[in-house]
Amino acid sequence: MTGAQLRSRPATDTGRIADLAAAHAVFGCLIRELAPPDGTPTVVDGAAQLLLPNLDVTVRCEVARKSPLGAHRYVGLVQRTTDSGRWADLDADGLARLVAAELTTRTGLVNDEFVEQVQASRDTVARLLADRPAENPNPTGEPAIDAYVDSEQSLVFGHPHHPTPKWRSGDRERWRAYAPELRTSFRLHWLAVPDDLVVGAGPFDALVAALDPPRPPAGHRVLPVHPWQLSLLPPTHPRLRDLGEAGTPVRPTASVRTLYAPTADLFVKTSLHVRITNCLRKNARYELTGAVALTDLLARVPMPAGVGLLTEPAYRTVDVPGPDEAYGTILRTGLRPHLRPGDTPMLAAALAATPLVTPDPVDWWRAYIGLLVPAVLRCWLRHGVVHEAHLQNVVVVLDRDRRPVRMLLRDLEGVKLDADRLVGWPDGVPPQVRYGSRDARRRIVYCLFVNHLGGICGALADARPGIERRLWQELRTVLDAVATDLDDPPELRALLNGEPLLAKANLLVRWRRDADRAAPFVPVPNPMGGPR
Repeated sequence: MTGAQLRSRPATDTGRIADLAAAHAVFGCLIRELAPPDGTPTVVDGAAQLLLPNLDVTVRCEVARKSPLGAHRYVGLVQRTTDSGRWADLDADGLARLVAAELTTRTGLVNDEFVEQVQASRDTVARLLADRPAENPNPTGEPAIDAYVDSEQSLVFGHPHHPTPKWRSGDRERWRAYAPELRTSFRLHWLAVPDDLVVGAGPFDALVAALDPPRPPAGHRVLPVHPWQLSLLPPTHPRLRDLGEAGTPVRPTASVRTLYAPTADLFVKTSLHVRITNCLRKNARYELTGAVALTDLLARVPMPAGVGLLTEPAYRTVDVPGPDEAYGTILRTGLRPHLRPGDTPMLAAALAATPLVTPDPVDWWRAYIGLLVPAVLRCWLRHGVVHEAHLQNVVVVLDRDRRPVRMLLRDLEGVKLDADRLVGWPDGVPPQVRYGSRDARRRIVYCLFVNHLGGICGALADARPGIERRLWQELRTVLDAVATDLDDPPELRALLNGEPLLAKANLLVRWRRDADRAAPFVPVPNPMGGPR
């Protein structure tokens, strides 16, 4: 089932819908990450299936859309073989336990929280489906901005290739007040920081003034903090003053900890000591300084017409002993400077989450990839700038006809510099932003081709069955043109010749409990390569 099909079921069905979605997510990870590398077909007689060799159990699920990328759309229950040779239905709990048993033997590692995390993610989706308001309860009255906010807050099911896409650490009741999927709106919490404890850069005060902050005492500066963070890590330094919740309302975006203030047209990227998918969502000091340094650097990197950047020109934190990530805050510029009358900005992940209906999907796709692909590849191969342009890092601007006319790249935490393509290291950019050529290639191939374009391509194919291979060949044409323009770099020629694409192994990194930066990558089919 697609997200749209699942959401169309009666509200009383939310538990079953959530369980099915959870099982499909885990099963999709299995097919992507554990399929044998010898090219053995995983789809047989309309069902994807996989042998778990350490258990001698085969699992299968019916395929509603067979993807040449291997990112199939599943329908119906996941099943397993039994000792008697029959097929038995599995719910998400049963599948998670099977996966845990297989991975324990396969990796030699024990993860005693994995099954509970799958269950908690499933239960979260069920609650979101049951409690999500039918309409935006706090519209701005500006259709384009309301549509954008709705796209950020629409991702009830989350990442389709993550085993626990909606698992979040912390108290379940507490996060409900800040869940974007529940169309929440709230006010920032403010601290007053003595001038001698303030660390920051950029025009922080000038930008934050648009949020209508409270007035600080003399000799202090204001610092906006996520209210959830203050409940997790209340300030203990005796010189920090609590100014309470105030200012213009903000809306949590898909990342949960980045908040958008529609009236101010400003994003506030807060530290939040909550684990969401793979990571604790805090702003380390190098990410704070790197945001401003990269904003300055990227202002000198040319971008083609139709592609823009949401910059991060200012940050502020508290200079106190111990970890300083608790209250580090980054300000990100807004959307309105990039919009024209009739334009509507939409989070790319929201476009990929449901069947994407358009009168001419091939023409729409050409416009989409013609904007995004050359810009990301040229930034990398000509300037050494690696944009992690996955579905949550790109805002797509649609015109009155719902045709893509601009792409806005965002989140400088994901921007890295390919040191092998730079002459000298830029001043002020922290060394943690450095990538080697292998890591740069992995992130580009996964984020751009597999995560982003694979998702959009699948959404178009869900609306127009049978079109997916045609869309990948259109993408090959664009890739070929970019390669020619860049003097045929070997990285692109390898993709055109059929070298497998790469996908981040979210199941394996979650099982190993590694940091996201240590995630392994697995090969996936390349629908662009080989003869036309």
